[in-house]
Amino acid sequence: MTKKDYYETLGVSKDASPDEIKKAFRKLARKHHPDVNNGDKGSEAKFKEINEAFEILGNPQKRGQYDQFGDAAFSGSQGGFGGGQGFGSGSFEDIFSGFGDIFDIFSGGMGGRTRRKNGPQSGADLKYDLEISLEDSYNGLVTKIDVPHLETCSVCDGTGAKAGTEPKTCSACGGSGQVKHIRRTFMGQVVSIGVCDKCNGTGKIIDSPCPECDGGGRVRKERTIEVKIPKGIDSENHLRVAGEGDAGVKGGPSGDLYIIIHVRPHEIFERYNNDIYCKTSISFSQAGLGDVIDVPTISGKKAKLKIPSGTQSHTVFRLKGQGMPDVHGRGAGDQMIKVVVKTPKTLDKKQKESLRMFSEASGEEIHETGKGFFDKMKEYW
Repeated sequence: MTKKDYYETLGVSKDASPDEIKKAFRKLARKHHPDVNNGDKGSEAKFKEINEAFEILGNPQKRGQYDQFGDAAFSGSQGGFGGGQGFGSGSFEDIFSGFGDIFDIFSGGMGGRTRRKNGPQSGADLKYDLEISLEDSYNGLVTKIDVPHLETCSVCDGTGAKAGTEPKTCSACGGSGQVKHIRRTFMGQVVSIGVCDKCNGTGKIIDSPCPECDGGGRVRKERTIEVKIPKGIDSENHLRVAGEGDAGVKGGPSGDLYIIIHVRPHEIFERYNNDIYCKTSISFSQAGLGDVIDVPTISGKKAKLKIPSGTQSHTVFRLKGQGMPDVHGRGAGDQMIKVVVKTPKTLDKKQKESLRMFSEASGEEIHETGKGFFDKMKEYW
């Protein structure tokens, strides 16, 4: 099966922002939608490809899976649509209903279609940035976060009307949320459909708004949510908490909460994939004669590291399985330790003599420094 490049399908780079992906989708969807191509089969096929690409790249979780595993992560029975929630071949109104007022760009040019607001609407997804330590990433963490979001008003149960009253059907649009405008031009009669000004497209009029939500049907509150951070999670990974976004409108489903993880830099360790890197110093004697030293690990325990005789500075040793656990439970990385041989800055007379003897025994010729300028000039002349 041919691998699918969803980024290429939408014409965006792999580091494109969510807004850039959304913008590219809107542009291509308008161009290839069957409604504007008189049912052309080629445009219909292209439109399905665009939908499939946006279904994956427009969802942060699915995009992360695609970036890691490619389209193989979505090769199940749904044909890459992750549960069949793609846009399919619906109308312009269906496709762009999730993009706020962007659907207004089609008004007039597409027979006057406008977005209706009198039906159920999904709540917005929310993002929460959470900073944790490298140790938290290693051990996993259960923590609580406070998330402000919109909840359905408990006083009016989301209707927006004061207790004891109910919203009335708009007399101007008959509850449809849309009104028809007819204009006569030299080319004939032009009919356009627009949002009802009286009810703002909701199809309902609230004479007595709920004092708690001021007629909006939702109130902003802060909710405490318990979050489980899995072992091995890394910076820019995200967790999806279903249904913890803003509440929907008129019975629409709530949005989701996306928790973006940020791991603080560590004083000792650096992480690369699942491996942990650190440095330690050894003396000239330890490097030459060999030794066994203690080194710190991310687990908090000391590990024994054998330094062979003749070890050179900047040699890297590996502690198998002492790195970060894999976030998917597939084992753990390694700890890489770079040893740096320390050169003593000051030596006493005895130490210098010992080094001279060592140098002579090694057949080395040492030209010592330390004489002043005038002493050197005196020897020269």
